[in-house]
Amino acid sequence: MEDVTAVPSPRPEPAGPSRTGRISLAAALLSGALGAAVALLATRQEWSEGTATVAGGAFPLTAKGSDVTGVPAALAVVGLAALVAVFAVRRAGRLAVAAVLALSGAGTVAAALLGASDSTALDEKAAQASGDASATVGALSHTAWPYVAAVGGLLLLVAGLLALRYGRLWPAMSGRYERGGAPRPRRAAAPADPDRPEELWKALDRGEDPTGA
Repeated sequence: MEDVTAVPSPRPEPAGPSRTGRISLAAALLSGALGAAVALLATRQEWSEGTATVAGGAFPLTAKGSDVTGVPAALAVVGLAALVAVFAVRRAGRLAVAAVLALSGAGTVAAALLGASDSTALDEKAAQASGDASATVGALSHTAWPYVAAVGGLLLLVAGLLALRYGRLWPAMSGRYERGGAPRPRRAAAPADPDRPEELWKALDRGEDPTGA
């Protein structure tokens, strides 16, 4: 009886890296987009309030996040642009853009936390309202919106860290165009076979003799 040698069948590729790439991509997109939206929304809200003494009376003053500092909003826009640009570059370029995304998030957090206790914007408004350049705001209080902006920055930071860690597993934009910007040449169509029935009929329609030399 002849020996039968079993040939092992090839094992399928592990789906681990692919699944990890999809999960990290979804998490980064959600985190980055939500973080930018939260940070931009928070900068349009009131961050602080107080009173200024005008003609013997108390005049209420408020300051929005954009009055206190424009850094969180600017970095949120930069982070959102970097999140989109991650898919337009590869290799070292992707790492660089991911680093910009992470730094934008970190900067948003730092600027928001610094603005949470800032009174400069209200002091300037108090000086304008009272006509006294040395006037300062009284009964100063702050809202929770600076910390909301910091949460938005933290989400941007998470998106950047995910891009740094798993960005190599993410897809890139279609490479239809070459580096020079010109579209790739299309393949030439195969020549028609004159012996095919449809080609013979076409030749007869044109008044040609398909059997002639």
